[in-house]
Amino acid sequence: MSTQFAVRQEIATVVTNGSGAAAILSAGIGSFAVAVFGIAADKSALVKNLFVFYKPTGALSGETTVAILLWLAVWAFSDWRWRKRDVSLQRINFIALVFLGLSLFLTFPPIGDFF
Repeated sequence: MSTQFAVRQEIATVVTNGSGAAAILSAGIGSFAVAVFGIAADKSALVKNLFVFYKPTGALSGETTVAILLWLAVWAFSDWRWRKRDVSLQRINFIALVFLGLSLFLTFPPIGDFF
C-alpha cells in the first residue's frame, strides 16, 4: 500500500494599510472642507451665490456637494497612490483627527464668526 502525502504550499499574502489610511485621511479632509466652505459662504455673497445648487436649501446644498466631491477625489487619489504601500497609520490618524477637530472648532458659531 502506498501512501501519498500532499504537500500544501501556502502563499503568503501581504496586506497593506494604504487603502484604509486613504479613507481615514480623506474623511478628515472632507469634514474640514465642509467647515471652510460654510464659513466662506457665510462671509462672501459671491461664494454664497456660487454654492446655491438648490434654492430651497440655499448655499448648504453647494457646500456639502462640493465637500463630498472633494472628499471622494482625495480618497480616490490617495487610494491610487497608497493602495500597495504600508503607511504610518499613527501619523495619518493624527492628521485626520486634527482636521476633524479643526472642522468642529470652525463650525462652532462664535469661532466661525471671527472670520
